[in-house]
This record gives sequence, C-alpha cells and structure tokens, in this order.
Amino acid sequence: MAVDMEQVRKLREQTGISILECKKAVEEAKGDLAQAGEILRKKGFEKAKSKSSRATNQGAVGAYVHMMGKIGVLVELGCETDFVAKNEDFQALIKDIAMQIAAMNPRYISEKDIPAEVLEKEKEIYREQLKASGKPAAIVEKIVEGKLGKYYAEACLLHQNFFKDDKVTIEKLIAEKIHKTGENIVVKRFARYQMGEEF
Repeated sequence: MAVDMEQVRKLREQTGISILECKKAVEEAKGDLAQAGEILRKKGFEKAKSKSSRATNQGAVGAYVHMMGKIGVLVELGCETDFVAKNEDFQALIKDIAMQIAAMNPRYISEKDIPAEVLEKEKEIYREQLKASGKPAAIVEKIVEGKLGKYYAEACLLHQNFFKDDKVTIEKLIAEKIHKTGENIVVKRFARYQMGEEF
C-alpha cells in the first residue's frame, strides 16, 4: 500500500517522532492515523524501558504555584545532557509534572518509594475489609493485589493518570518524551507545599 505522506507529516507534527518512524507506523496501521499514533506510543514505551539504566546527571528544577499562592510545587527532572535539559519540550514536561503534583497530590514517585511498613498497613486494611467475605485466602490475596494497584494509581506520581489526558499515565507521558529526545528522563524528587498543611 502506498503511504500518504500528508498523514506521515501530520503524525510527525503531532508526535515529534522521526519521519521514518511515523512512516512505518502509518504503514503498519494501514493509514489509520489514530492507530498509528498508538503504535508509536507503544514503541516509545518499549524504547524508554531500554534507556532506563542510563545515567541522568543533567536536568532542571521546575516550580509551579497554584491558587494564588496556596499550593507550591518544586520538581527535579533528570536527563542525560544539558542540551535536552534546555529543550522546550523538556521544560514543558517539567511544568506539566509540577502541575500534576499540585492537582493530584501524589505521596511517592513510584511504588518502589513506598516504605514497607506503609504498604503492609494498606494490605492489612484490605484484608480486614475482606475478612467477613468468607472468600478463600488465595482469592483474598488476589483482591488485595488489585486494590494495591488502585492505591498506586492514587499515591504514586508515575501511576497517576495525566490530568490533561486521562488515557495517559505520567509514566507513559515521560516514556513518550524519552522516545522523542532519545534520552533517559527521570523524576528525581519533588516537594509539594500547601498553605495550612503540617509537616
């Protein structure tokens, strides 16, 4: 099938991914632009995984203040080179992540950052809730794991749905930028301050 180069150009504008990759995706999707975008997203996520071990010694700190100074966020985003750190897309990503933290109030970056005792306490609460159900222990543990998934989606930044597009998690949003820049990008740390909140 002949590829419509206008579609390829459109996809390139939407994603910022190379013409060659966009052409392959349009071919694979048989001209369906939405599906081609999905294919690129999935590929981007896989490429992001392959770059995850690379050092991120560059980057930037971004800030966002919300509600007339009632909520403030600082976030440190790491990348591999100073060139990418100064890039407009990277700066926009920091702002989006800072706004996400202001809006959704995550407590951790990922589930790896949750202290073991906090995780165990959550599991105990779920088990307690299911005690009266009379379900077998193996089933209860599966339900507990399912509930933990929901807890991660609320408490962990990377698992949260992006407030601008709830079909994309923050992890996938970052993966797309990794694919676009060709560099590893990592949320190193963040702090969220809210007026009247005690530490």
